[in-house]
Amino acid sequence: MKAAKDLEVQRGAVLSQMRLIRSMKRGTLSIRPEKVYRKGQKEPVLLGPYPLFVRSEGKRSVGKRLRSPEEVAQVREDIAAYERFVALSKEYVELTEQLGELERLDGREQETLKKTPKWLSRKTRR
Repeated sequence: MKAAKDLEVQRGAVLSQMRLIRSMKRGTLSIRPEKVYRKGQKEPVLLGPYPLFVRSEGKRSVGKRLRSPEEVAQVREDIAAYERFVALSKEYVELTEQLGELERLDGREQETLKKTPKWLSRKTRR
């Protein structure tokens, strides 16, 4: 196991990396064709493909069609930032768990170093 100071330094580094994230979005970006019904035709015509940003809000799935390449690039960056945030959060949890275990182990070692009473009960002396 690592020393407590090393774990604290790593936790601080993780938090500072999390603070640097300014914009993020939960969801996915997909490229989909769009079905359009034209006048006089019974079958839909596929147009596109168009980029679509989809995310879950509660029990519903919400989609937004992206119109410009700049929007697509920004959404890709935001999704990558969210994935980075999730990975940093997991790392922070693992480091905190290790720190807690290390502190508990140190507490147990200190308890065993305490002096035990020298006296024995009357029944064990006989």
